[in-house]
Amino acid sequence: MSDTAPPFSLQSALPFWMSPGMIPMAIPGAASGGWALALLPLYGWVSVTLLDAILGRNETNPDPDTPEQALFWHRLITLIWFPLQFVAIFGMLWWVSRSDHLSPFETIALFLGVGVISGTVGIVHSHELLHQRTRLERWLGDLLLSTVLYSHFRTGHLLVHHPHVGTLRDSVTARYNEGFFRYFLWVLATGLPSAWRAERLMLARAGRPGSGTDRTRSGAMARCN
Repeated sequence: MSDTAPPFSLQSALPFWMSPGMIPMAIPGAASGGWALALLPLYGWVSVTLLDAILGRNETNPDPDTPEQALFWHRLITLIWFPLQFVAIFGMLWWVSRSDHLSPFETIALFLGVGVISGTVGIVHSHELLHQRTRLERWLGDLLLSTVLYSHFRTGHLLVHHPHVGTLRDSVTARYNEGFFRYFLWVLATGLPSAWRAERLMLARAGRPGSGTDRTRSGAMARCN
């Protein structure tokens, strides 16, 4: 990327537009299996790492007060990602269920590659969308999370991580010197329960059903009767 490129131009957004290239990379692996299954992870992980090494760091510090109109190309990729991810996941499920040329190992490898699409890109885009003001963008973020069965991320991120980041109450903050695998298992074990508790507390403060307080009242009334 040129150092003279405007900070919010199409040129500056081009690195983010590498992600749709993952979709066609999945097709050769699904069609023929074998070595073609490596194309998607190679594109998603290795090529981006090499480009980072070649192009160097982007140390520009854009103005946080930049109007949304100037962010068109940066925002557009997040807005279109849900249909792309939906087609990638469910299209591959449809294809594999109707074909028999892939071995069990190749099928696993194919969906690990699809996980690169939904995990490396999709969850990152959903995080960005959940922080936006428009209902459409937040809705798209929720839909992205639903495709990977990770919808509790919204509650956990906004109601647990943000208020308690870096503390023991934050289920997704790694402890000092904690290794990746121990941290990964910790997040899997505590992320959903902590999000559930936070959601129940929020509903209780709002006096809405589902918090558990409505069931408590019903039980108390039954005992009184």
